[in-house]
Amino acid sequence: MRQCLTQVVKRNGAVVPFNQERITNAIYRAAVAVGGRDRATAERLSDQVVDILEQNCTGDQIPTVEEIQDFVEKVLIENGHARTAKAYILYRQERAIRRERRREGKSQRDPENIPYRKLWEVLNWAVEHNVHNIYRLNERIAKGEYVDIVRESDRAYEQDVDDAATKILGRRDTVRIVIIAGPSSSNKTTTTVKLGERLRQAGLSLVELNIDNYFFDLEMHPRDEYGDYDFETPQALDLALINEHLQRLIAGEEVLLPFYDFKTGRRRPDATLLQVRDDQLILIDSLHGLYEGMTEAIPSVQKFKLYIETLLQMKGPDNQYIRFTDLRLMRRMVRDARERAYDPRQTLEHWHYVRSSELRHIIPYVNTSDYVVNSATPYELPVMRARLFADFSRWVRDYEGNPNRMDAYLRAERVHRLLQVLIPVEDESTIPPTSHIREFIGGSAYRLH
Repeated sequence: MRQCLTQVVKRNGAVVPFNQERITNAIYRAAVAVGGRDRATAERLSDQVVDILEQNCTGDQIPTVEEIQDFVEKVLIENGHARTAKAYILYRQERAIRRERRREGKSQRDPENIPYRKLWEVLNWAVEHNVHNIYRLNERIAKGEYVDIVRESDRAYEQDVDDAATKILGRRDTVRIVIIAGPSSSNKTTTTVKLGERLRQAGLSLVELNIDNYFFDLEMHPRDEYGDYDFETPQALDLALINEHLQRLIAGEEVLLPFYDFKTGRRRPDATLLQVRDDQLILIDSLHGLYEGMTEAIPSVQKFKLYIETLLQMKGPDNQYIRFTDLRLMRRMVRDARERAYDPRQTLEHWHYVRSSELRHIIPYVNTSDYVVNSATPYELPVMRARLFADFSRWVRDYEGNPNRMDAYLRAERVHRLLQVLIPVEDESTIPPTSHIREFIGGSAYRLH
């Protein structure tokens, strides 16, 4: 490789080492988005991109990210991969729009996709309970009212689940599938359990379908130059097989369900026999439950789609509303460290995949849901302060000035500023085992696996 291809100029002007693996992964990711799974072809196409770059390499001129991406588009189109090229172009446009929004100072909380009435209800509740900004929360904690905040917050969440169950029961004559969807660490698992309890108490019979068993084999997933696999995209799932099985189950047929072994990264077909009676509902807890391709073969009248999100309406130290994604990031760090011995630093470094997939495959479909549940609680923030503040302080120092970890640095710095002003709560005994927050901090009364 020629000397001028040893480095790349990023959009912010930073110069980083050239890595062909990034080109290969970008092409493969675009191919996966349109149903392709041939990594060898992605590698061959990335070789062509490098050849063009070398031909255009003169003197000490260092190529920019934009120039490389232009050549990727050119190679895809010239090789007849029109659908992959379109997916790649659309992805570039989406990223450009997001960068422009950041430059204009626009929020990335995406509240415009949440029904305005829902946001107003949550904000109104926060004002009434004096937790609408971080300093009011601190005041209540300082007065010894933490246990009251826990009780009030949990009561609001439980009422939300009650209301969702009531709506489902109102459509019990037509609904065959109940979908609990939402972004990572939004509380889908506990909400599914609690909703199921209410529906069974009302006399409904439920059959749970684990969508994780429909993952493609690990070797077919996109990954980055660090070897980090992307499970966050709906294309990581065999959507065609999911639709086929749902159609057959609703028709009363017997179906052999697959099983995905996360230890080996492989899916075993025909693992479990399942048949659903006419009087039973299929319950699905899925990150991408609202994604159109997940259940496109099922008529809308047969589906009830519930969306869950951390709709915290509280202003932070910068007088801006705390971002939903930051709260969920901390939840996932705590849960994965406890359940999977997963280093929270890895969660932070992986989060850009999580967020990117949310913005492309989850957020745009929120307004197709039948009901929205708010799972955010003001009282979890002081707990996260006690558990994670030291880590975020260290990460801010470690990532500062590292152009390859700019996303991780910006998130770490923002969350660090938030946690810094909070009064920590280390005694978690006032949080009951039935609380949905126990899904993340441990000690839940429910079996969540």
